[in-house]
Amino acid sequence: MEPRILGLHHVTAIAGNAKRNYDFYTNVLGLRFVKKTVNFDDPGTYHFYFGDETGSAGTILTFFPWEHITPGRRGIGQATEVGYSVPAGSFDFWMKRFEQHGVTYNKPSEKFGEQYLTFLDPDGLKLELIVSKTEDTRKPWTTAEVGADVATKGFHTVTLTLASIKATAEILTEVFGYTLLESHVNRYRYVTDTVQGAAYIDLVEVPGEARSVTAGGSVHHIAFRVKDDEAELYFRKKLIERGLQPTPQIDRDYFHSVYFREPGGVLFEIATENPGFTVDEPLAELGTNLMLPKQHERLRSRLEASLPPIG
Repeated sequence: MEPRILGLHHVTAIAGNAKRNYDFYTNVLGLRFVKKTVNFDDPGTYHFYFGDETGSAGTILTFFPWEHITPGRRGIGQATEVGYSVPAGSFDFWMKRFEQHGVTYNKPSEKFGEQYLTFLDPDGLKLELIVSKTEDTRKPWTTAEVGADVATKGFHTVTLTLASIKATAEILTEVFGYTLLESHVNRYRYVTDTVQGAAYIDLVEVPGEARSVTAGGSVHHIAFRVKDDEAELYFRKKLIERGLQPTPQIDRDYFHSVYFREPGGVLFEIATENPGFTVDEPLAELGTNLMLPKQHERLRSRLEASLPPIG
């Protein structure tokens, strides 16, 4: 059987102040802090991972917090909305919580027959809480303030804004195995049948929109999930055959990655399930220690002294 793309693996975005980012996602949204490490290419900067108990693929939102970065701009060639699945009946809780914490949000609305609530994180990243019309049985991470009846369960949808959807849709359908589920005006929803959650990608076509600027409060890339290295290299070969230029396979310690710029301008990544976030910390201690890749371990004392405290 040919390998399949198993929905989303993670989404990586850019933030400003590290402690503000940490506080918002752990305290306000109630996500688990899964991993505290550094940007492998810029070790003077943190790389934060937030997700469910184990950091399951399809739940992981990661950030590079650069303290003085300028704000980005949503637009063409970017992932512009990140949607989390939440239980029905949870919006009243979330709107009250957003009021308490000064979070900017809009009144609930509906698209494709699903209720959603849009809000912004402290850096302006556009997020959504969505009540899926299909059952989502994923177990959420809960806190003392965010219980299972309201907690996020992982990703529902990521939305890409494009000048034309045609070439991006061809990658999703002809390479990644997604199918067009439904459309409304200029929004087209694609789905994979390989997973229950984190299965949707929305493409929004706005040819007159300004091009995006990737900086603070914007998505850097989105990653699709594959089972293992063999599957990843299978898709890398398929991309090369279509004339695209994927990177070689890169070891990111917690998964193996191949990156490429899809024709619409969005940076895509293919990421493996293996080896996972418990490769260097036990499950109970995820996110409690500064974990460094072996190539940067020699910098530990300097990094521990220079990286800003967050807890």
